[in-house]
Amino acid sequence: MDAAPSKAEPSKAEPSKADLRAAALAARDALGDKKREAAATKVAKRGLPIDIPAGTVVSGYSPIRNEIDPAPLMIKLAGLGAQLALPVINARGKSLIFRAWQPADRLVLGSLGIPEPSPAAAELIPTIMLVPLAAFDRTGHRIGYGAGHYDHTFAHLRKTHHVTGVGLAFAIQEAPAIPALSHDVALDFVLTEKDVFDFRSK
Repeated sequence: MDAAPSKAEPSKAEPSKADLRAAALAARDALGDKKREAAATKVAKRGLPIDIPAGTVVSGYSPIRNEIDPAPLMIKLAGLGAQLALPVINARGKSLIFRAWQPADRLVLGSLGIPEPSPAAAELIPTIMLVPLAAFDRTGHRIGYGAGHYDHTFAHLRKTHHVTGVGLAFAIQEAPAIPALSHDVALDFVLTEKDVFDFRSK
């Protein structure tokens, strides 16, 4: 008599992007202000892992939702001769545009309530983009907030320009693996207060 077939073990589903995002944001939100400030200072002190010729356009971002603050790093890069810019958000599914910014400039609230440069500021095309994120893994994939602004922007700009993507994050935002779709754009680097991850050869 044949033995009864054994029941297959149920496979454990991989965490979704939403699950990974929620876990990383909860860990980030749990950090205190002093740890956030110390992390931003450490990232700035280390600087970028690539050369920045004078005049290089580096775009940053206005931190929201307890994101690591790029301002200390941006100020350091400006001292090395970089030209700074901040993103301006267009409609969902559209590329960001970037306008010139200096630390003393007054910002205005954009359509999503995020501080942006004045519409009168010159539009620039960044060579290096400092990118916020909710989570990242060790292949350079990131999770944002779901609108796809940076994926669309990289795809648009890289049609005609070389753009280096540098994610900024706290170490606790690292995820084991992020499910990536064909339109998801991997970063070239991620900088945390503890490590520099270089994904260019992966």
